[in-house]
Amino acid sequence: MNKKDYDEIFTKLLELFPNPDTELNYQTPFQLLVAVMLSAQTTDRQVNVVTDKLFLKIKEPNDVLKLSEEEFTKQVSSVNYYKMKAKHIRETAKKLVELAENKKAKLTKNEKECLNKYGYYLPESLEWLTKLPWVGEKTAKVILYVRYKHDLIAVDTHVHRVANRLWIVKTNEPLETSKEIEKTVPKKWKRIAHHALILFWRYYCTAKKPKCENCVLKKWCKNPILF
Repeated sequence: MNKKDYDEIFTKLLELFPNPDTELNYQTPFQLLVAVMLSAQTTDRQVNVVTDKLFLKIKEPNDVLKLSEEEFTKQVSSVNYYKMKAKHIRETAKKLVELAENKKAKLTKNEKECLNKYGYYLPESLEWLTKLPWVGEKTAKVILYVRYKHDLIAVDTHVHRVANRLWIVKTNEPLETSKEIEKTVPKKWKRIAHHALILFWRYYCTAKKPKCENCVLKKWCKNPILF
């Protein structure tokens, strides 16, 4: 795939989704992190149903710690793997409080602004974010992409599927795709690539019944039946 192909593909995706962005609802950085953590193996729609009530109580890390483990677990019980997610979100909340209290930490400008505004900060590096419980590379990239506007492409099974269908990459698993797609997608499109591909999968290139007959990217689709 050459530069012209990428330009055409992402231009058409922008026509479908002029302002591609996360469909998770949140107001604070911590709420964003919680929503992304809850979204693993769970639809954004279901996460939003849960957080609609949860985020009335929880805006910052200390809000989680004020609730009992039992009460917080109950609040998220309708998402997949809720017990494990609840446990790790509580652990992450504790870790963020500890990071905020570390007076010797050297913070980036964005981290300082976050700390000054909210009393805590989300680390602005892949290395430090992935040290938080339940925060893998995909979740960390979403945070860096959404919160700190980094030009990264977070890859889950859906981005993996679409990227392979469109021959952007030819890989066997999301981790491979994550590495390859960072190399292949031109920098000018990285700012919108993640959510544009997510939304394209969600509304057009679905797993079971893709809308191939009306697909604006049909000419690039090399493997319409493999996934």
